[in-house]
Amino acid sequence: MPEGDTVWRTAHHLHEALAGRELTRTDFRVPAFATLDLSGQVVDEVVSRGKHLLIRTPGHSIHSHLKMEGAWHVQRLDSPWRRPGHSARAVLENDEWQAIGYSLGILEVVEIGDEESVVGHLGPDLLGPDWSLDKAVARTGSDPSRPVFLALLDQRNLAGFGNEYVNELLFIMGLLPTRPVGEVPDLRRVISRGQRMLDVNKARVERSFTGSTRTGEDRWVYSRERGRCRRCGTRLSSGKLGDRPTTERDTFWCPHCQT
Repeated sequence: MPEGDTVWRTAHHLHEALAGRELTRTDFRVPAFATLDLSGQVVDEVVSRGKHLLIRTPGHSIHSHLKMEGAWHVQRLDSPWRRPGHSARAVLENDEWQAIGYSLGILEVVEIGDEESVVGHLGPDLLGPDWSLDKAVARTGSDPSRPVFLALLDQRNLAGFGNEYVNELLFIMGLLPTRPVGEVPDLRRVISRGQRMLDVNKARVERSFTGSTRTGEDRWVYSRERGRCRRCGTRLSSGKLGDRPTTERDTFWCPHCQT
């Protein structure tokens, strides 16, 4: 599942292939930008902002979000595509590399001066140069009655956590997903621990929360609703939580270890 670590790693690979090179071809396969041609522009950099990707040229910013199924693939020119062509939403080429954006949940191109219009709502980026623990704590704790699970998932508070990270972080910190954020004893410590988890995982494809990268041993609770707690042996619980029914997310927890 693409979360902040996956998006950071994707930006790193795209930057290596595109930055400092002139685009020789651009193909945006969404109606609003189908006629836009950025060939001739040089890519300045590729960066992540939470779970958002920004490919910057002097004049434009190509903004994408992977959502659940999206991916950017970087490959040599003329290499076979690894997904069906109909799922491609963007193709960027230079004299050596090709970057293909498949099944992107969001794809839009804005003028570089308008970039904040698409990412300005985001809180501090957990893996970004602007990371501010103080701001993240203040924003996340601004609604004391809100469940901590939802407060940590809210990208307006801090950008980069997804469902898997928040479920695993709350287990590690011994907190029920429904615990009001105002009742969390040390919110600063919780967020700091989560930031370190993202940072440790950002450079590896197979993320781990337990210390083991072996399949089936890498998570404490996420998607283990039929399993038992690795610490105490209690049968794990699962449910859904959201500000409204249409935004409910899956939750997983140990009834004994989390309070």
